[in-house]
Amino acid sequence: MKQRPSLLSWAMDMSAMARAFATVRRRWPRLKPLAAVVLGSGWGEVAEAFEPRGEIGYSEIPGLGAAGVQGHAGRLLWAGPAGRALLIFQGRRHWYEGDGWTPVALPIYLARRWGARSLMLTNAAGGIRRDLRAGDLMAVRDHIHAMGAHPLVGPHDTFWGPRFPDQTAVYDPTLRSLLRDAFLAAGVRWKEGVYLAVSGPTYETPSEIAAFRRWGADAVGMSTAPEAMLGHAAGMRVAALSCISNLAAGIAHTPLSHEDVARAAAEAAPRMKAVLSQWWKRLLEISEP
Repeated sequence: MKQRPSLLSWAMDMSAMARAFATVRRRWPRLKPLAAVVLGSGWGEVAEAFEPRGEIGYSEIPGLGAAGVQGHAGRLLWAGPAGRALLIFQGRRHWYEGDGWTPVALPIYLARRWGARSLMLTNAAGGIRRDLRAGDLMAVRDHIHAMGAHPLVGPHDTFWGPRFPDQTAVYDPTLRSLLRDAFLAAGVRWKEGVYLAVSGPTYETPSEIAAFRRWGADAVGMSTAPEAMLGHAAGMRVAALSCISNLAAGIAHTPLSHEDVARAAAEAAPRMKAVLSQWWKRLLEISEP
């Protein structure tokens, strides 16, 4: 009989992550990234705005593996000059894929190990707050982690800071201020709110959404919070953007589907590209050469 996995079997494999870093460092030995961006569901086209100059497939990176969700290209891209580069993770691995926390954490590990100090996370989310509509962009002010599993479970490694990382200000106010300026420059209406992360892969029930609203959640999705916690714990400045791809269950009166997410993201793609391009421009301006 197959033994049921323990919690520790899902813990991050730090040796696999070290091998992954060695692999990508051999490919790009001169690279010194300033920041990293993780492009979630529906955000893949945004990479085109940065004119990438290098590419490594996720399947070539030990411990990461090919993306398991439609619309996630599964490529690590290098954009910008070698000494002030932007790492773009075109697609993400999710906890619900069942491969543990290592592939979820690896982009954050690689970026921080390489010296990147800033992290931008993106996702598609269901709108809970009444004023949010499909196609809106929402800056994440804070999150509620409701996945039922934590990426830092297991033996402690000092790479991720102290054993019990503070969570008072996961999302950096300076990066969020730059993001607000980017919205203004791109002509996109500023909205911000609290993102709630569930494990998935099912969408939520109407009763769950009603409960989440009472908790103070403005949008719900299946990612981002673990990566934000890891980036913050490792000493990175973190920001996050949600594309509201649909109204959550009980608010919308139609069944939810991944196809709806893709359609809403495609419609919002020009705004996504404009906002992230303006954000990167402003980050470069305030960063030391």
